[in-house]
Amino acid sequence: MIIRGKVVKLGDNIDTDVIIPARYLVTHDATVLAEHVFEDYYPEFREKAKEGVIIVAGENFGLGSSREHAVIALKHSNVKAVVAKSFARIFYRNAINLAMPALVLEEKNRIGEINDGDEIEINLEKGILRDLNTGKEFSLYKIPDFIVKILKAGGLISYFKEKGQK
Repeated sequence: MIIRGKVVKLGDNIDTDVIIPARYLVTHDATVLAEHVFEDYYPEFREKAKEGVIIVAGENFGLGSSREHAVIALKHSNVKAVVAKSFARIFYRNAINLAMPALVLEEKNRIGEINDGDEIEINLEKGILRDLNTGKEFSLYKIPDFIVKILKAGGLISYFKEKGQK
């Protein structure tokens, strides 16, 4: 599975309240949530994400509450994947369950070599991120095959539905 997109670079400790402010948690409508993603923190994000982006972030991405709304908002605002130094545990599980690739950069000290706006390509099966602007390659912690299957199926519920039909 290959994922390609432009980088939107973010820092450490990106909280779920920053991704989708709590005042929008009255809905599960993915379109509405996407309209308000990063509204207070990074208002130009939605415009940048229109063509499809990959977020590259620092430590502890997705800390805060366990809400699925944050992943739904990202996914429906054309975020194809999130690459980070580390993830909050609950965000990571929500991402996998909802078919949003959440990938950890193995060489954390090299994150500064990936620039905002660069086009990158991720090979999920091989665990390789390639910067198409610079030609540099980065190792990602390889995700287990069963998680790749969940992502390909469109999320955990779809995966179990497919599995049950076989």
